[in-house]
Amino acid sequence: MQFKFLNYQVNLHWISTLIVLICIPLFIKLGLWQYNKAALRQSIQDQYQISLGKQTANLTDYMTNPQTLQFQQVRVLGQYETQYQFLIDNQVENSLAGFHVITPFKIENTQTYVLVNRGWVAGSANHQTIPDIETQEGKQEIKGMVWLPSDKIFTLEAKADTSKLDATKWEMVWQHLDMKKYQKTAPIQVLDVIIKLDPQQASGGFVRNWQMPPSKIMTNLGYAYQWFGFAFATLAIYLYTGVSRIKEEE
Repeated sequence: MQFKFLNYQVNLHWISTLIVLICIPLFIKLGLWQYNKAALRQSIQDQYQISLGKQTANLTDYMTNPQTLQFQQVRVLGQYETQYQFLIDNQVENSLAGFHVITPFKIENTQTYVLVNRGWVAGSANHQTIPDIETQEGKQEIKGMVWLPSDKIFTLEAKADTSKLDATKWEMVWQHLDMKKYQKTAPIQVLDVIIKLDPQQASGGFVRNWQMPPSKIMTNLGYAYQWFGFAFATLAIYLYTGVSRIKEEE
């Protein structure tokens, strides 16, 4: 299709027009997706920094909405119960492979539990033998940071049976901290959050070098600007090749 517009000759080919109509919205959508991911990660970083300045809270005051304590330091009184304890595999500390120890902690005067990440323990040389885990018994107070486990888990494992299991059939080693799976299979009532045990608490813990995962905010922004650039470049090339100025006759 050809037509004149002011002092320009416009030549629109249907194939190139179709490509532009598909690619530009796609590139913009991908750019917005990366930009929104960056904004979400920035909000998480901001929440983390704000929580560091808050006073230690009592977990029992937030039993109905513990998610509001994300990243905040809490204390809770109760006792460890190891019957439905498990290990998270493939955890690395100082270039050594091992496990994170996740132990249910029964909150005093309730029938509710909270999972506690007690830290890292080394695995065996062949990574097949489950390490011995010592647990302090009796009533005690623990302190740590509240963490919301991700519900977006990618795994190549076969789909597990999510019916309630007794201790004799309990799976000791997990590949991920899958809170939904735990709540479905363990016959105990568990809060939706976990506590990362305070590194300063000597009893009941192992190696605990808790760190925020890399935010990758600038990486997401870089990808966003890249996709926006592709959209702009596609439009610029389309106009450059399809629009030409009409030369004035002398």
